[in-house]
Amino acid sequence: MSDIKVAIAIVTYRCADLTIDCLRSIEAERATPGLQIHVIVVDNASGDAPSIAQAIEKNSWSSWVTLIEAPRNGGFSYGNNLAFQRAYDDGPPDYFHLLNPDTRVLKGAIGTLVRFLETHREVGIAASRLEDINDKDLAFAFRFPSIVSEFEHGLQFGLARRVLQPWVVAIESRLEPQQIDWASGASMMIRREVLHAIGGLDENYFLYFEDTDFCFRAKKAGFSTWSVPESRIMHISGQSTKLTGHQPVPKRIPTYWFESRRRYFVANHGLIYAIATDVISLLANGLGFIKRLVQGRMGHGIPHLTRDLARHSLLRPKNCKLDPIKSFVPRS
Repeated sequence: MSDIKVAIAIVTYRCADLTIDCLRSIEAERATPGLQIHVIVVDNASGDAPSIAQAIEKNSWSSWVTLIEAPRNGGFSYGNNLAFQRAYDDGPPDYFHLLNPDTRVLKGAIGTLVRFLETHREVGIAASRLEDINDKDLAFAFRFPSIVSEFEHGLQFGLARRVLQPWVVAIESRLEPQQIDWASGASMMIRREVLHAIGGLDENYFLYFEDTDFCFRAKKAGFSTWSVPESRIMHISGQSTKLTGHQPVPKRIPTYWFESRRRYFVANHGLIYAIATDVISLLANGLGFIKRLVQGRMGHGIPHLTRDLARHSLLRPKNCKLDPIKSFVPRS
């Protein structure tokens, strides 16, 4: 029997040193019996390429690492689609593994995902357990965002969270595999048949919600997503965006997050639902703001969040345009 082919896509943006460390962690996984691992690194026009190319040459990685210099920074989806295309040009692999540059692959992580997908043929996507540098679990299993989850998140009220727990986006971690709605693209393995059914990631998402959208479209096409905690990945989160890492003071959310959020709700739930979600979110965040004001905890809120939600909401007609999906489409 021939080896199972796995193409790992790493999209880097000003993360050259982290990317090199990530490649070093993958090197040991190449000894996994029955696997043929190839890595495609895409530098999203950040200037990372020279340092990574030097590391590839110095460590003799050229037989299993391909480096692509993107002509522009088109975002996470754009970079991964370039990797998908290159992998197909080299001969379609059995599985594609999305992996963030700010990760370290812990022993057996890649082989564990492959074994799970090989023994669960009905599953389309399998995701790793994510840990921080202190071996503490990060959120790695999620429900799809909804109008209810937006209300709960904006309110930030303990009683409401307990009542609305079945709709909270982050799912409590388990030690055994479980079916989930979506998983982080920080470490997500995708069966080739999923790409044949729905294509690649939607490039209209510059960053954030692209993995959520991908899993949503996969589910509609009949492919489930599972978390596989035995596959462990260390994730030094937020190094590229400086948004999701541990921050002593909350930072203002960038414009592209709001644009991605808006697209996700319109594309997958329709304009009316998306408008209603914006109304509920604005109401909940307003109430949350008042609660923090009364409690004297204003420094705990994200700066200008309610104002930015309103500015990017679908209540403004100019925000209602929805561009068609722009994605990698495999050749049959």
